[in-house]
Amino acid sequence: MDWCTTIVSLILGAFLALKIYTRVTVGWCKSQTCLVGKTTIVTGANTGIGFETALDFAKRGARVILACRDQKRADDARKKIIRETGNEDVVVKLVDMASFESVRAFAKEIKETEDRLDVLVNNAGMMGTGDKKSSDGVPLVMQVNHFSSFLLTNLLLGLLKKSTPSRVVNVSSVAARQASNFDVDTLDTHVSDRANYANSKLCNIFFTKELAKKLRGTGVTTYSLHPGLVKTDIFNSARGLMTIVFVVFRLFAKTSEEGAQTTIYCSVAKGIEKFDGEHFSDCRRVEPYSTTTPSDLPQKLWQKSEQIVGLKHDEIQF
Repeated sequence: MDWCTTIVSLILGAFLALKIYTRVTVGWCKSQTCLVGKTTIVTGANTGIGFETALDFAKRGARVILACRDQKRADDARKKIIRETGNEDVVVKLVDMASFESVRAFAKEIKETEDRLDVLVNNAGMMGTGDKKSSDGVPLVMQVNHFSSFLLTNLLLGLLKKSTPSRVVNVSSVAARQASNFDVDTLDTHVSDRANYANSKLCNIFFTKELAKKLRGTGVTTYSLHPGLVKTDIFNSARGLMTIVFVVFRLFAKTSEEGAQTTIYCSVAKGIEKFDGEHFSDCRRVEPYSTTTPSDLPQKLWQKSEQIVGLKHDEIQF
């Protein structure tokens, strides 16, 4: 065997070992919690992790609200969920997370038509949009991945408090580790695709920590999570180097069903209330990333977020 064949064999062996490792270390939610009589909202629920999360909730008997931007894709997802679960209490409500006006209209409709909210999953996300801004003048990735979820959660806190014990689950990412130059004063400006995405995911974690602090004792608990590298549509907008990275790493990526397990776990598992405000991966609590340690940043981010989304005094429900 020549040296070239040897190297190729070693590389293939390493790839196979990594593939096996990623499969055996996937965390699965084994909770049997029933959600009959409960109402859940999942943003970005028409595909990927959001769809699998909504599907699981429907299997558990919940009323599931698919909060989506595209009517047709959401309707198709709804039909598929009903067909697979037999649960017809699955509804579509339109919301564009790239518009604060749309988020406010969605929250208003929910408060007018729903009498409870037991689980809110802030799942919608995107990446690789360059310097594109929303109609509100905010970098698109930052608005969709953090600011709109911040606004939506605050607007629905009254309903969540009314339905205790209830939960808020924020889908973050290990990419938060890369947010080494995080600065709350520059979150409304474009830095780079990589930096904006990492910053938005760190925001999810800081938001979770500060929300837990503000809600302590109310019966509403909140969790952030890293779903793992998952084959989802979020990479459809990836550009440049991120596209190459995705092509390589998708060989080891989780399926959407596997990737949804930690979201589901944080939404339904019993006994995790003591980890209120903490971060999870593969259905277990994990130690904080080094970028999450500055104690004053969650509070500073909250204040900056209130300013950017235009949260009014009478909308603050603490």
